[in-house]
Amino acid sequence: MWLYGRNWTRRELEERVGRIEQMAGVRRVRATEGLEQDLEIAQVRTGAGLQYDVNLSRGMDVSLCQLGGSPLSWQAPQGDVGPAYYDANGIEWLRTACGGLLMTCGLRQVGSPCTDAGESLGLHGRIHHLPGRQIRTDGIWDGDDYVISVSGLLEEARIFGENLALRRIYSSRLGVNEIVIRDEVENRGFSSTPLMLLYHFNFGFPLLTSETVLEITSGRVSSRDKNTVMEGICKWENPASDFAERVYYHSELKRDNSGFTTARLLNPRFPVAGCTGPIEVELSWRPEQLPYMVQWKMCGRSTHVMGLEPANCLVGGRSSERIAGRLSYIEPGEKRVFELRLTVKSSF
Repeated sequence: MWLYGRNWTRRELEERVGRIEQMAGVRRVRATEGLEQDLEIAQVRTGAGLQYDVNLSRGMDVSLCQLGGSPLSWQAPQGDVGPAYYDANGIEWLRTACGGLLMTCGLRQVGSPCTDAGESLGLHGRIHHLPGRQIRTDGIWDGDDYVISVSGLLEEARIFGENLALRRIYSSRLGVNEIVIRDEVENRGFSSTPLMLLYHFNFGFPLLTSETVLEITSGRVSSRDKNTVMEGICKWENPASDFAERVYYHSELKRDNSGFTTARLLNPRFPVAGCTGPIEVELSWRPEQLPYMVQWKMCGRSTHVMGLEPANCLVGGRSSERIAGRLSYIEPGEKRVFELRLTVKSSF
């Protein structure tokens, strides 16, 4: 493996440390105060500068993500609120949404609150607030590669209703600044069920500055709101108190030779340990699984965040998707797989 400027074998590295966690690995910790009390976090370090926190108690989503101690993600003002505080009504989701690198939205509702098929649905669904179970954290040698993984199960189920299970696996390798996400959603019930899924990645300062640009190979771009400004979609702006959020829909996504599409954030002067250098953050996914990318551009004060959100739907809510004929279903016994990668490239 490539690490610290050269290639190493497993035995060469083991000769130089008491345990591999000196360089990289996963550690489980628990919060002890405030609205975060008793949350369990799996902290992953790749050994090449990337560190990310998987919130095992909250959707198995990723909270803080940083490179060399400098954050890549945006954090919401309320922090990593415990799931017991969740209120499913209307837009109350905003009171307990954590921000962080990833907030998963779904599994049966994404976007604006609405009433669909007689069911009242709040903003962005329940999955971000459900605790994981069957949690496993591992660090395992595969030849000369050290593979770090975090896995678990999320269940969205009720009597006389849906019975959906999402099994998630994060994996990273020693010396590689990359997070691989593999989700498998299964319909364990006996009736067809709507399946709406959006991966709400949130990027913030200092990755986002006036020099940051977005690159994405989409064939079509439209806006959620009629009067949204269409100029400057791929450029970032300094905080402004009067900035109104802009939501763009990217579709007709182009694949590379491996079958993935990629959105990139580029910053020529990202700070790490007193130095600055160019950085690229690449988010990749399979467009046959997630055919849309919702872009949330919010250059406000404090709420200073770029959301890049691969999805199988838009964000008007389930009733809107049904009316438009886009609503996806998962059949009894069916399993759907979703694969994403976040890769950080830098000169550090």
